[in-house]
Amino acid sequence: MMIKTGGPRSLGVPSSEARLHFDAELQQGTVPTAVAISTLDVCQPDSSFGDDPSVHWGLTHFLLDGHHKLEAAAAAGRPVRLLSLLTLGESLAGADDHARLPALRAQSRSARATGT
Repeated sequence: MMIKTGGPRSLGVPSSEARLHFDAELQQGTVPTAVAISTLDVCQPDSSFGDDPSVHWGLTHFLLDGHHKLEAAAAAGRPVRLLSLLTLGESLAGADDHARLPALRAQSRSARATGT
């Protein structure tokens, strides 16, 4: 999963204080939640590049909230829960592709990587 961030932004809380707060929560076993707006792009390669029948899926997340949580979890090697708000009208994917996404996400990571 690719997560793009717009850089750290604090709302009245210095970055170092926020990071220390989330470090402490992670040590207590808390799994933090970050919020992102996401796009699903499903494209085929340009036919002028040969006979490649593959379809390329790109699920991209733009982090809106949780920069400090993500930083602390990455430093600790801990997971982060991501609440992803998928933009259906702004993505380069059709309704059929959107309908397939829950089943694809339910597959194991290895099955998604190999297509089996």
